[in-house]
Amino acid sequence: MHWLQLLLGTGASLLFLALVFIPMEKVFPARKEQKILRPHWILDLCYFLGQYLLWNGLILWALTYAEQWLSGIVPASFRSMVGKQPVWLQALEVVVFSDLIIYWGHRLQHKVDFLWRFHKVHHSAQHLDWLAAHREHPLDSIYTVGLINLPALIMGFNLAPLTAVIAFRGIWAIYIHSNVRLPLGPLKVLVGSPELHHWHHDIERDAGNYANISPLMDKLFGTYTCPPREPEQYGIKEDFPQHYVGQMLRPLLPLQTRKKKKGIVVNKENHQFPSPINQASQSPPRF
Repeated sequence: MHWLQLLLGTGASLLFLALVFIPMEKVFPARKEQKILRPHWILDLCYFLGQYLLWNGLILWALTYAEQWLSGIVPASFRSMVGKQPVWLQALEVVVFSDLIIYWGHRLQHKVDFLWRFHKVHHSAQHLDWLAAHREHPLDSIYTVGLINLPALIMGFNLAPLTAVIAFRGIWAIYIHSNVRLPLGPLKVLVGSPELHHWHHDIERDAGNYANISPLMDKLFGTYTCPPREPEQYGIKEDFPQHYVGQMLRPLLPLQTRKKKKGIVVNKENHQFPSPINQASQSPPRF
């Protein structure tokens, strides 16, 4: 019965999101030439199904465990006081604190190679739309969702009345990846949008726009960018598998193993040399 409910819920969510975002992408397209069934849409569908059927349960378990561990850090009296604040004030505090934390956590994902090896799964998408928003490695999701919820886990915000904020954040995360261009004018410095987040997915690893709901953090820390056009190319410059199992496993491989797969061997002094096998297989130069 549990699996049947899970399957029905997953199907209903897929249908709902498709009915909301596909018409938007056809009426207000960022890339007019992009089709609904564009390249690698099946791969992103696998991520959607994996997220809803498997990995969300793992993430929920991790958050529950973290809450039990973190709840003892802050005195109960302070957590009780926070939870008794007006709902509007709690909502504002949750957005500001979580945006600040996820901004710096997101920058670290792009700067620290260990975090990047998981986060680049998300950036490997060469086409952006509502379905590509679900392309995430589960360990990367635990990291991101954990940081977003860290203020609530530590400070004791009353999440029951903040359900609308939580739901909005989830829908907005999908929207900013969609193949939609609806310029917000002056409001774009206050509210995140696809025209901003698409530039974050530019093929350059440090393209900017790391903030979550509001780009104010990018403005504050100098990483805001919004040219009046779409990026020429999405994705990553690194060689990376283009199938689900490969993208799940590649980040888990030791660095030396991953480099050998690219034809690189690493000696004890950490100097890198081309593999003789790879060298021999290369075609001779043509003049």
